[in-house]
Amino acid sequence: MTAEREDQEDAGGHRLESFRLHMVTWNVATADPPQDVTSLLHLNSPKPADLYVIGLQEVYSGPVRFLSDMIFDDPWSHMFMSTLAPLSYVKVSSIRMQGLLLLFFSRMEHVPFIRDIQATYTRTGIFGYWGNKGGVSIRFSFYGHTLCFLNCHLTPHIKYATHRVGEFESIVETQMFDCNKASKIVDHRLVFWFGDLNFRIQDHGMHFIRSCLTNKTYNLLWSNDQLNMMKKKEALLQEFEEGQLDFPPTYKFDLNSDSYDSSGKKRKPAWTDRILWRIRPKAPPPDEQEEDGSGPDVKKIRPLDEDEEFPLKVRQELYTSSMEFSISDHKPVLGVFSVELKKKFEAPLVRLQPEGDWSADIDAMILYSPLQPFRSSSWDWIGLYKVGFSSLSDYITYTWVKDNEVAFNQEVMQVFISKEEIPVRGGDCVLCYFSSILQCIIGVSEPFKVRESWVATEEGLLPDRINELDQITMDKDL
Repeated sequence: MTAEREDQEDAGGHRLESFRLHMVTWNVATADPPQDVTSLLHLNSPKPADLYVIGLQEVYSGPVRFLSDMIFDDPWSHMFMSTLAPLSYVKVSSIRMQGLLLLFFSRMEHVPFIRDIQATYTRTGIFGYWGNKGGVSIRFSFYGHTLCFLNCHLTPHIKYATHRVGEFESIVETQMFDCNKASKIVDHRLVFWFGDLNFRIQDHGMHFIRSCLTNKTYNLLWSNDQLNMMKKKEALLQEFEEGQLDFPPTYKFDLNSDSYDSSGKKRKPAWTDRILWRIRPKAPPPDEQEEDGSGPDVKKIRPLDEDEEFPLKVRQELYTSSMEFSISDHKPVLGVFSVELKKKFEAPLVRLQPEGDWSADIDAMILYSPLQPFRSSSWDWIGLYKVGFSSLSDYITYTWVKDNEVAFNQEVMQVFISKEEIPVRGGDCVLCYFSSILQCIIGVSEPFKVRESWVATEEGLLPDRINELDQITMDKDL
């Protein structure tokens, strides 16, 4: 798949590049993942996504499964990784808090430009001590612009609308990041808030709601949607935008059905699953402040010198539900966005490449050169990955940069990898430089061929002579 970049200029003459963001929120009600998520991820779209952000709620977290998920990838993460990796997407980050799971994938070409990655969580269940409710977030800079994604599962039931707003405000206020530029969620230039927010349709009776759903007159229900109602009263909510709810309410369905709740409780349908976004507001000029202090509180809004030089815009292209999935009592909600921005940098921090032919017959050499100043560390490493790898931990082997640095000058460094670490069967590979300080990949080589070992071929490659690294590459081929 090749992403088509839609570049354009804004009114100020800045060249903006457009990136496609595909978001999913889904309360999966402890179900195992479906076999095929092609339609959920729009994998057949003529405009492939640059980034995928997937927020799940109520992922099964029984004691035995949860312990195994801490060691191995949970079934949902594994399913998305195995689906997206062959299409050149890498899982850049993830975070899990009991049933809350947040996954962030990027096309390989953007990975060296995604930096300062951090993830955190906030519990709100049982007075803040239990993680069945709350929020998980991932923040990072994308070509120099700070983004934050917050996946929430808030308190249920129709009477707790105000309590849900309080939970959200508490999460936004208390989550902190080790980043001077954007230490809090609201400091980020672009924030997405999504998840099972559990807001219901108030006042209307079941008969009227069903009539609106049958006639697809969803607009008659919008004014009584609790989130829309609360936005009229809460200043923080007013800063968030949301597309029109032109799709059926996504809760509550009978399992394996497209029928709304037929149990004795007869819960009213509601748009509990939502995706909203916020672009950080500009600080008003000092002369716009009221003398009595009634104007905007600029102490809470950081000045945006970057707005003029590095603009950022968001346009929602799609907001809908995917009704074909019936493994949960919720339907998944999709949001597709065009994020237009002017890059703050064009080159990665490090350029690296293999030197000479690579095979398990001779020690291999890597050349790398810093393109911009950055703080290196003795914990930096370079990993050898098979083309189509799924996550940072999916390396075939790695080498510590400082330990195995054999020669250097002012421009180019050399690092070696022992031939014992190179798979005998060879394959198509890439090299990735990981910065331990920035906690991200800051350089990726072009794909190159590792040749099958000539010595092993001559001697006869028997199954019992295939080492662990070759088994990894064989498993990936299968």
